[in-house]
Amino acid sequence: MEDHYEGPVPRRRKKKKLRLGRVIFTVFTLCFIGIGFYSYSQYNAGKALARGNAIDPGPFKGDAVDPKYTSVENFLLLGVDNDGSGKSRTDTMMVLSWDKSAGTMRAISFMRDIYADIPGYKSYKLNTAYYLNGVQSTKDTITGMFGVPIHHYAIIDFDNFESIVDIAFPGGVEIDVKKEMSEKIGVTLVPGKKPLNGKELLGYARFRADAEGDFGRVARQQEVISAMKAEVIRPGMVFTVPKLAGAISGFVKTDLTAKDEISRAISLLLKKGANVETMTVPVEGTYSFKSYSHAGSVIELDVAKNKEAIAKFLTMQLD
Repeated sequence: MEDHYEGPVPRRRKKKKLRLGRVIFTVFTLCFIGIGFYSYSQYNAGKALARGNAIDPGPFKGDAVDPKYTSVENFLLLGVDNDGSGKSRTDTMMVLSWDKSAGTMRAISFMRDIYADIPGYKSYKLNTAYYLNGVQSTKDTITGMFGVPIHHYAIIDFDNFESIVDIAFPGGVEIDVKKEMSEKIGVTLVPGKKPLNGKELLGYARFRADAEGDFGRVARQQEVISAMKAEVIRPGMVFTVPKLAGAISGFVKTDLTAKDEISRAISLLLKKGANVETMTVPVEGTYSFKSYSHAGSVIELDVAKNKEAIAKFLTMQLD
């Protein structure tokens, strides 16, 4: 006679199914942590490059936003060069006008030899304003002469420009060099279209030992800005952003907070289709060359005609 077991039948343990949602969440979390760690380490690496960098632009008070043009921000962009005495002059002076609603960017380059009315001082070349009293003096001079409101500033030493270019664009920035250039720029450039590294790009932008002089140099500076803008929107740029942000935080002096810098930089990067329109002051037919014992050779201009041209370029009514 066979025994029959009539007790409870033990349950078979079910295998746990691997939930797709949990896998995706885990992978996403790991990627997020990895990206965060990479960004943080790269940011610190970039910031370390700027240690010991010292630019003292002095205090700054920008203009209030005009109620008629609430979407427009004007940035004073300065490139300075130390003459060895600890004092700097501005070799590059631009106002970048960004209309956030229209998505347009317009850059005005001011010639450094403009004979300028510097508040509180005798008239000198425009690039002397920074030497005399820092960024505020440059801002007040440009606003006072041409009526252009300036809300923020950013200033960079030319040596730092080289480092930033090499970090941001490790493959270089493509430029079509029209002539051989070597005098007083520290590099030799030969004609042809090629990628330029930081030192070469700076040399290209600063060259003026030809018949065009400062006018040619300003045109090349504008060309460099457009070329860098084109490089910024390339897909691989996202991997260099953290290190670049760290370097810029030390290399570039500005009145913006770190949060403001990042948000504005991202907004500008997203404007992929936006070109930078440019103009140069003085405009053609509105200036003459003169010489003064205290200032040397200068560009004396018709302020009213240049102010009118600026207002038309910016599509703004200037005070």
